[in-house]
Amino acid sequence: MRKTRFALASLLATAAMALVATPVAAQASATSELINQLNGELLYVAIPITVLVEVILLYTVIKFRNSERALPTKENRRLEITWTIATAIILLFVGVASYGVLANENVTHQGNDIAMDDDPVVVTAEAYQWGWNMYYPEEGNFSSGNEIVIPKDRPVYFQVTSTDVIHGFHVPELALKQDAMPGSTNTIKTVAYEEGTYQGYCTEYCGVAHSQMYFTVDVVSQDEYQNWLDEQQSANSESSGSSNSTATNSTQ
Repeated sequence: MRKTRFALASLLATAAMALVATPVAAQASATSELINQLNGELLYVAIPITVLVEVILLYTVIKFRNSERALPTKENRRLEITWTIATAIILLFVGVASYGVLANENVTHQGNDIAMDDDPVVVTAEAYQWGWNMYYPEEGNFSSGNEIVIPKDRPVYFQVTSTDVIHGFHVPELALKQDAMPGSTNTIKTVAYEEGTYQGYCTEYCGVAHSQMYFTVDVVSQDEYQNWLDEQQSANSESSGSSNSTATNSTQ
């Protein structure tokens, strides 16, 4: 009975430490930070449970290795109550920890509303067979092709949609994943912490050229982002002006 109580106390102590544990390594985004922290907390609980089960298994194999036939196990109500309570506590911890992450808008953004008070960057990721068009609707709705540029330490909303079949928007290092559905828009949110270039791709098999549906997410400083934005807007204005001039001359 003492061993059982000790095992239960160890599990409870591990769960308590997991609640206050924080990741050591720097995370690329708010989304990856939340998900990786949850994975770490669950790992702290899973390791002692695994060790305990394996110890019991080895002990049983060694002790009864010479037994010719199995004998019925005697009823032990205290043991049954103990492991039932321990299991309930573990499941409660997993549920609470998981809900805290899933309820965060950087992991599961509810609806398509955008909190403009946070001065966010809004990117529309439009998938098609077989490529991507990235638009900036709040900055003139210019297209940057299959390249996304966003500033670090600033909220970013990705409005994901499709023009034909179901595609998937996925950036593993930023922990971003969302279905691109034709005729509808799904919005996800994050905040990028680390500058760099991150690879994105389609996660839904959408036809013969599915494997070519790559895109990049470049996380830069706010100054670099503003310079890039000015260049894109200027190029878009020149292109629009040139098109209007051509159309006028053709009419004349």
